Amino acid sequence: MIVVSEKAKERILELRREEGRNDSENIRVSVKGGGCSGLMYDLGFDNSTVETDHVFEDKGVKIIVDRKSLLYLAGTTLEFSDGLNGKGFQFVNPNASRTCGCGESFSI
Repeated sequence: MIVVSEKAKERILELRREEGRNDSENIRVSVKGGGCSGLMYDLGFDNSTVETDHVFEDKGVKIIVDRKSLLYLAGTTLEFSDGLNGKGFQFVNPNASRTCGCGESFSI
């Protein structure tokens, strides 16, 4: 399961409105190879699922995760920061043994 912080929820809803998306478009989170630590997060809107996807809901936000990515994301919290140290979505992943400075890539 992926947990969504209150700030991340607010930003997701704001982005949905800004981009003119409807409420049926959910968030898809996946893990792909790349980045300075070997694996990187991918986050975007999606309104379709396939049979092997897992769908979670937290704070009214539906999150779609493919089966392979779920192995890397179990227990992760999706945060949003707009502070001086950077702005954007951040993943607090208890499975990551190492993360890069920008917080967008990790290794297990």
